[in-house]
Formats: sequence, structure tokens, C-alpha cells
Amino acid sequence: QAGPGGYAAGDRFLGIRVPTLRKLVSSCVAMAPSQLQRLLHSPWHEARLLALLILVRQFRHGDVARRRAIYDLYLDNTRYINNWDLVDSSAPYIVGEFLTSRSHAPLRRLARSASLWERRIAIMATFRYVRQGEFTTTLGIARELLGDPEPLIHKAVGWMLREIAKRDAQVAVAFLKRYYAEMPRTSLRYAIERFAPPLRQCYLRGQF
Repeated sequence: QAGPGGYAAGDRFLGIRVPTLRKLVSSCVAMAPSQLQRLLHSPWHEARLLALLILVRQFRHGDVARRRAIYDLYLDNTRYINNWDLVDSSAPYIVGEFLTSRSHAPLRRLARSASLWERRIAIMATFRYVRQGEFTTTLGIARELLGDPEPLIHKAVGWMLREIAKRDAQVAVAFLKRYYAEMPRTSLRYAIERFAPPLRQCYLRGQF
């Protein structure tokens, strides 16, 4: 999707695989914030991904002040976190983690952003809470994004609903019964992917 008209139009790739980048993190983990910001501003996709992987590692081992600084740097630079893999490998571990014991209002603001990537950050950050068995924030952001025009948001919303269903099917079914008629088809298909075939067909056909 890096060609003209694609969601990543103009992005540039070096061809470095993710496992190779992950191996670099340990040797680069002491990089200063100014260095990481320059790396995050790189025109090369893999450089931006490496910066985010380092920030995730630094955040995990940082004190309160360091975590706040990384969170602020992240949100100040969302225009460079501009592909699905960049978002998905960082948002739950920085934004979601930072807001765990704080107000989730920043996620609602991101969900209303004009930026596709900020909206994806909003829903993907909530993966942190889904893994803990807390679904309220994810369901709220999912409702906020039901009318979103972007397929990458449809997929992310459906993915989070599927993750909820894996942990508490009743919660997911209650949400789907209320909103399935409004949901983009892609979101619905992702959300019901693990349902039994007869139930999947009920949702797809709207036969309740």
C-alpha cells in the first residue's frame, strides 16, 4: 500500500526483516530521546519501526518520569507512526500501558482525530486492557469508530472484538447483537471469525 493512492503512499523500505530489527534493540536501548526522535523522523520505514521498538523497551524498564517522557514523545510524533505495523507494535505497550491507571480520555480524543493512524492508535492501545480482561474502554472506542471510512480501522475494531470474544463470548455477543447492523462488513467478519459456523451465518445474514 505504499504506491500512489495507498494508505502508506510514499513510504520507503530498506527490506530489513522484523526479527533483525528486534535483535538490534538490545544494542541500541541506551539511545537518547533526541536520537530516537531523529530515528523516528526517518523516511525509512524500518528506521521508524526500530525507534518504536527501542521506545517500547525503554518504557518497559523506565521509571515514572521516563515513561511520561516516552508517552509525550510518542503522541507528539504520531504523524511518523504512519503504518499499521508501527502502530500495532507500539500503541498497546506505550499509550495503553501509560494510561492503565489514568483517565482514558486521551484515547477518546485520538478516536475522533482526522488522522487514520491516531484513530488506529486509539483502538489498538486498548489491547492492553483486553489482555487484562477489561473491555469497557475497547467497546467504547469501538462504538466511536463504527462509522469510520477506513478499512484499516474496520480491521482493527473487528480484531479487538474477536479478542474480547476469546475471553468473554457473552460480552462480545451482547455488543454484536446491538451494533452488527451498523458495523462495516470487514469489522463484523473479523469479530465473528471464531464463532461456530451457524452463528457466523446468523450475523452475516442478519437472521436473529
